[in-house]
Amino acid sequence: MKSTPFSARDLVDVHQGEISREIFVNQDIYQEEQERIFTRAWLYVGHESQIKNPGDFFVSKMGEESVILTRDRAGKIHIFLNTCTHRGMKVCRYDEGNTKTFTCPYHAWSFGTDGQLIGVQDYDNAYQPPFDKSEWGLIEVAQMANYMGTIWATWDRNAPSFEEYLGDATFAFDHGLCAWDGGDGGTELLGSVQKWIVPCNWKFVAENFAGDLLHVVSHRSVDMVRLGPSGDEGRRDDYGKLVLTAYPQGHGIFFGVVPLEPKRTEYAVSKITAEYFQHCWERRLKNRGDLAGTCPLVGTIFPNMSFHAQQPRTLLVSHPRSATETEMWRSYFVDKEAPEEVKQFLREYYMRYAGPAGMTEQDDMENWNYATAASEGTIARRHPYHYKAGLGIGGKHDVVPGIVTEQPASSEQNPRALYKRWAEYMDTDSWDELLDAQKTPLTAQA
Repeated sequence: MKSTPFSARDLVDVHQGEISREIFVNQDIYQEEQERIFTRAWLYVGHESQIKNPGDFFVSKMGEESVILTRDRAGKIHIFLNTCTHRGMKVCRYDEGNTKTFTCPYHAWSFGTDGQLIGVQDYDNAYQPPFDKSEWGLIEVAQMANYMGTIWATWDRNAPSFEEYLGDATFAFDHGLCAWDGGDGGTELLGSVQKWIVPCNWKFVAENFAGDLLHVVSHRSVDMVRLGPSGDEGRRDDYGKLVLTAYPQGHGIFFGVVPLEPKRTEYAVSKITAEYFQHCWERRLKNRGDLAGTCPLVGTIFPNMSFHAQQPRTLLVSHPRSATETEMWRSYFVDKEAPEEVKQFLREYYMRYAGPAGMTEQDDMENWNYATAASEGTIARRHPYHYKAGLGIGGKHDVVPGIVTEQPASSEQNPRALYKRWAEYMDTDSWDELLDAQKTPLTAQA
């Protein structure tokens, strides 16, 4: 049941396009989010390439919870809460690695990579009668999914399957998570995850990547130094016609639709990389046919996993820490079969473009930081944010599913869809209610 005396729908008016600043700065609302959103939604945990071998592990997060993504000795993938069932100490204090067991440094309880409790200090003498160790293994997530190499989980046994949770956004994943040639070669993590902290609310990050096209004015410096994939000024030319798409599950994605011409100009400053992408494009035309030129560019899967699916190809998770602090985790991906020279070039390019040292990320962090700070004041909280762009203009697209707005029109439909879904999570108690609520059109409140 709700522990705070407010209705989230009173704070989020998607019909009028006005949203209270309270949801970005109020700590009581933040605490309610941890219970009502992050315990029920499907959350991104990691990528299968981070745990290639039996015994490999990667310590991730689900909301505020530390979790261990691991592959057991038999090769099965698991996700466990990173806490000993004896006294709560973290059983894994390293970011990633390989192990045979997870041993708690507090009282030396040890657990197999399958989560089973296998060792208890002085077990034979201290516990009379002996307790059943099979009942005290690591706490495992309720459901887990591996979708094209991305690993997701939820704590809620009543949540729908991950595919149902994605809904029509599966179209974006199917065309964006594959190898760049549209084949089955797959992708892999490039290096380790970059982590840093930003003094802002996590929802600023989620809405930014869900489809805030209007903020690109902040990235004028990136255009001027020609950091886009083609090396030309004006990054949008690389992406073709933009299609902004919202989904009732709260996801927001925008697609690029480029002409099916025989030549592409990605990374002209690197001969071997340009040749690689030209070869991939030719194969993509064969593998994807008429859909070869349709690709998701940037998006957010509700609540807090955002991505670039083309170039750069990265995933960003905005882990909540407080109402006004977010821990950012960005991962970079390349085609598994790409030449090493291409991977090295992309590594350097990605770090210039995104991440804590990247030009675009620095622009965004400044915006989110100041927006959060400027919304904490007593007077500021009395005035809602303005989300009225594109009210009522969304429609259908011949190819891309969802509620679509095409260029040259601008719209804030995707942030409105995200906050509509946010309010539904905050005001409902069950997945039955959530599934029913998502049937309500974006243009009206439930």
